[in-house]
Amino acid sequence: MTATLTVSVGAAHGRILSVAGYRPDRIVTNDELCERIDSSDEWIRERSGIIERRYAATDQSVADMAAIAAADALARAGIDPARVGMVLVASVTHPYPTPSAAAEVADRIGAVAAAAMDIAAACAGFCYGIEVANALIRTGSAEFVLVIGVEKLSDWINPDDRGTAFLFADGAGAVVLGPSDQPAIGPVVWGADGSQLDAITMTQSLIEYKNEGGPIFPALEMQGQQVFRWAVGEISKVAQQALDVAGITADDLDAFIPHQANMRITDAIVRALKLPEHVPVARDIAYTGNTSAASIPLAMQAMLDAGEIPHGGTALIIGFGAGLVFAAQVVTLP
Repeated sequence: MTATLTVSVGAAHGRILSVAGYRPDRIVTNDELCERIDSSDEWIRERSGIIERRYAATDQSVADMAAIAAADALARAGIDPARVGMVLVASVTHPYPTPSAAAEVADRIGAVAAAAMDIAAACAGFCYGIEVANALIRTGSAEFVLVIGVEKLSDWINPDDRGTAFLFADGAGAVVLGPSDQPAIGPVVWGADGSQLDAITMTQSLIEYKNEGGPIFPALEMQGQQVFRWAVGEISKVAQQALDVAGITADDLDAFIPHQANMRITDAIVRALKLPEHVPVARDIAYTGNTSAASIPLAMQAMLDAGEIPHGGTALIIGFGAGLVFAAQVVTLP
């Protein structure tokens, strides 16, 4: 005999209710990094758009930063942590395969009823998390979901590598998603190209950092030109597809918030989309660096708090990185 199962039904739609960010205290300038690499402040600004970045304290963990951002996002949304049904942490720098950073963060913030899991989708991790959260809310699996993008990339870069040392940084950004009567998250356009695994990898052999005899970790390696060509050639198409499936045009946007990978990549996508001049573009990389999964929520929070973009406006977000993975969707801003 075949049993008939009861299926849960959730809200008609999900939406982002709040956003918050955490930026570590330590500011690292280009000149400081150039004490270790053969480069200059002028070259770094020209090639990446980065002026300075933030590094977490030595004893500050991925979970530490994530919990700060998550608690702030919940406070801004006015949501009791006990009502959170899922905590999603997008990160590739939590140093332990298990237990997850998400389980630790859920405990710290008092999300006692929440399921918890990490998402390893590199710089696209936050956008992956938005889609998963939206699906959970619409199916009734959770009423409220926390999505946190967080990285401590300073632990995983080779400070002597001229090609990567100046790019990456630390930070955390978090959003609370909840039910909505109106559509507020467009269909996701996402995917992965595993044939280009070599574009961004961890070294197979261990490398000992030379900063005061620090810890031994695998170090991040990147084929810069390969990543740049892929991002400029393919990600622009993904961005346009996200607009198309959402049923809007670039002219309808109130903001464009791409992953803060490189200012030149952002500029190339803007040109390919023929983005109107009245649409503000996130350029948080200048003072925050490339924070991978944290970069989109950090940029969103910065633009909203500064009044650069309207609360309740429409934004295109897109993440892309190691894998090579990508994800984009149109969202209503909190």
